[in-house]
Amino acid sequence: MTDLFSPYQLGSLTLANRFVMAPLTRNRAGAGEAPTELAAEYYAQRAGAGLIISEGTQPSAVGQGYPHTPGLHTDEQVAGWTLVADAVHARGGRIVAQLMHAGRISHEAITGLRPVAPSAVTPAGEVYTEQGMKAFEAPRALEAAELPGVIAEYVDAARRAVQSGLDGVELHAANGYLLQQFLADGSNTRTDGYGGSPRNRARFVVEVATAVAGAIGADKVGIRISPGGSFNDITETETEQTYDALLEGLNPLGLLYLHILEGPDTDFHELLRKQWGGPLILNTGFTGPSDLVTAQEVVDTGAADLFCIGRGFLANPDLVERLRSGAALNEPDMDTFYTGGAKGYTDYPLLSA
Repeated sequence: MTDLFSPYQLGSLTLANRFVMAPLTRNRAGAGEAPTELAAEYYAQRAGAGLIISEGTQPSAVGQGYPHTPGLHTDEQVAGWTLVADAVHARGGRIVAQLMHAGRISHEAITGLRPVAPSAVTPAGEVYTEQGMKAFEAPRALEAAELPGVIAEYVDAARRAVQSGLDGVELHAANGYLLQQFLADGSNTRTDGYGGSPRNRARFVVEVATAVAGAIGADKVGIRISPGGSFNDITETETEQTYDALLEGLNPLGLLYLHILEGPDTDFHELLRKQWGGPLILNTGFTGPSDLVTAQEVVDTGAADLFCIGRGFLANPDLVERLRSGAALNEPDMDTFYTGGAKGYTDYPLLSA
């Protein structure tokens, strides 16, 4: 039986244990969509995780999907993330920034800009804005000549993450945001070299990963995928072929890790585990089991090297110690997930309190 609480070497990063804090949207960015001292406290409280993956962080203004989410495209935001990185490192933790371009999962009421996407396919549903819920609007299809500029935005954000002192970045190619919009045939109806076949739909994601790895080092770049997922009105009809093409493009890069988000309704991680040449993180999603027993089984069976937990870390800053000792867990207060302020953010009780 693998000791989940012993150190694990993830590339050049020595992690204190095999538990990963999942990226969790909290909508608490300050002026200029920059992290604040409160965010630094929040992440530092959770530095007992082997690795923290930050909340989704937009690499450009048009990439913002929700109000008060942080960015990594201005000097002010770099200063905010420096606060976070310093606070986490002071407590011995490791943290990477999740770079999340929302693509069509946005609204002009949030950014002042029309959302962009691989194709002009409007997603079903609504998005929260400061003016209340609004139906998604038709995105503008990115022209092929624009794609190098979008890649450059990812590269710039990754460089800013390293400048902030963060340990790297995770490219968010899951949950129906821009990179998965390119992968999925339901949102990508392009007829150029970036659509029409699994390999072409994977091309943009591979190009982003290649450029970011070239800029900051592959050992500082992870990627998250959710094959077969339907969140944010994503539909994939060639899932196996698409992710086979994606991993064929990513494997030679030597990235830090592959992070698979897979709930109980899909079952691709075993196939992907055989195809992926590097470390793998498994996340069972919002509806899947996310406890110590599951984590132990996942690592012992070789399904993954690390196990990712979301709400457990949200409500329990000292989650790893609670799991180690078998202590009771705090219940998450869902009413405060996205409300702003310290309540439900930095005020969950510790065992030592």
